Amino acid sequence: MGKYAIGVDYGTQSVRAILVDIDTGKTAAESVVEYAHGLLSGFPGKNVPRSYALQDPMDYLNGLIETVSAVMDRSGLGPENVVGLAIDATASTLLPVGRNKKPLSEYPEFRSEPHAWLKLWKHHGGEAEAARMTEIASEMGEPWLERYGGRISSEWMFPKVLETLHCAPQVVDRADALLEVMDWLTWILTDHLTVSGCGRGYKALVVEDFPSREYLARLDPRLPDIVCTKMNQPILPVGSRAGVLCPEMAEKLHLLPGTPVGTPIIDAHSSVLGGGITGPGEMMIIMGTSACHLMLTERAAGVPGIQGIVWDGIMPGWFGIEAGQSCVGDQFEWAVRNCFPEPYAREARERGLSPHQLLTQKLEGVHAGDTGLIALDWLNGVRSPLMDFELNGLIVGLNLRTKPEEIYMALVESAAFGTRTILESFEKAGLPVREIVLGGGIPAKNPFVVRTFANVLRRPVRICASKQASALGAAMLGICAAPESVTGYGSLAEIVRRLGQVQQDPIRPETAEADVYDKLYADYLELHRYFGRENPDLMHRLTRMHR
Repeated sequence: MGKYAIGVDYGTQSVRAILVDIDTGKTAAESVVEYAHGLLSGFPGKNVPRSYALQDPMDYLNGLIETVSAVMDRSGLGPENVVGLAIDATASTLLPVGRNKKPLSEYPEFRSEPHAWLKLWKHHGGEAEAARMTEIASEMGEPWLERYGGRISSEWMFPKVLETLHCAPQVVDRADALLEVMDWLTWILTDHLTVSGCGRGYKALVVEDFPSREYLARLDPRLPDIVCTKMNQPILPVGSRAGVLCPEMAEKLHLLPGTPVGTPIIDAHSSVLGGGITGPGEMMIIMGTSACHLMLTERAAGVPGIQGIVWDGIMPGWFGIEAGQSCVGDQFEWAVRNCFPEPYAREARERGLSPHQLLTQKLEGVHAGDTGLIALDWLNGVRSPLMDFELNGLIVGLNLRTKPEEIYMALVESAAFGTRTILESFEKAGLPVREIVLGGGIPAKNPFVVRTFANVLRRPVRICASKQASALGAAMLGICAAPESVTGYGSLAEIVRRLGQVQQDPIRPETAEADVYDKLYADYLELHRYFGRENPDLMHRLTRMHR
């Protein structure tokens, strides 16, 4: 009946498992489960700031069991047909774990402590800690800082750890380990604790090793010992085997004990594999609630505002470079939640359309510049290139004639403009971008977004043929964890070339539209410069008042 692998993809709102034929890459079965508790906001006697993004780790574990067992049951295959499995997940998504793999949030004494719960990637509570980390690293001339774009992000591991240490030291004291959620889940699968070189490289500043003890001590005298005792687990590279499935989890997942388990990977980085990219020149943009921009390179070029350059971080034998935007799908969703009046909602219901479909249909025949609007894509702060999460979104040109679809269009354009700043920063660093590959649910469902990106970027844009590029990449790591004698594959690159899925016919830019967007992009850069570099305190003050 063939051989299959399982990829489990943890996103911001849900977990998805797919069962993949290792010879064709086709999906034999899939299952999706929404996190039961979503984002947490209520804690007795605790005020949770707007910058927090907390979740229940048990939603992740229950989702793993439910989705994997479901794909096995739906496929009708026996567990002997599965050669391996692996997971991908958002990062840095931090979890303090006590004894016997138990999250601290499961201990009665920590149920009402927000810092004991899982901190999602977009948790921005550690802004002050991130700024301090950048300041001290610059003072000390830390050589690794250039690898991370010259500025530390509050979305990374250390700012979250320091925030917990400063706000709830009892959580750090009680934890046996401070882990990325993907490493915790892989530990549960294998009963063997290791951590991913992808997660540690991009989100924990590991360039061969953690930053120096002297630097860590400047941040907090307690931090060097915390790193040594609670964060210093064995690091495995992408494409390696983390272990094999333990009997307890095998029973719950309807799989065989001893099934190989691959080392996990960050979700966006996994999409590079799913999109079939094995070398430089192609930029993968995985578009969901946020966006990550990823490329393989031959050298560690310094690019302002990037998220990291990591050897073997995505594909063995290459540097993987990451940049990103912290608000893409989230701002499109904001528009349909807050700028979608009842007459539009009624029309969508009557025509059987989603809000996004109705808005894009109303934009048929609307050309670049017709709306009179321009926006900054900062509704959740800025990742690359400014790395400042106290900046806010902005729409210029609103008047009494502005329509909801025009606001939507301006936000889509702003996301494309933000990507163009990233692309140009890559090229200034000597990393040419020949072609764009878009992955994730948005490009697969929204042709208007794809066309806008092609026109703004003035480059051919291809779309991942798989709607689950990240889950497919994770399944590839499951294949890679199995012996070559079982799979017939000798390397991860061979698997990616064989099974990666991308549409061959690109969407090409329209010259007339692209010419107008060049002019609008110059206006975008003027706003970007004024509010982001010359006068950021204006938005910073508003953010602090809002909090």
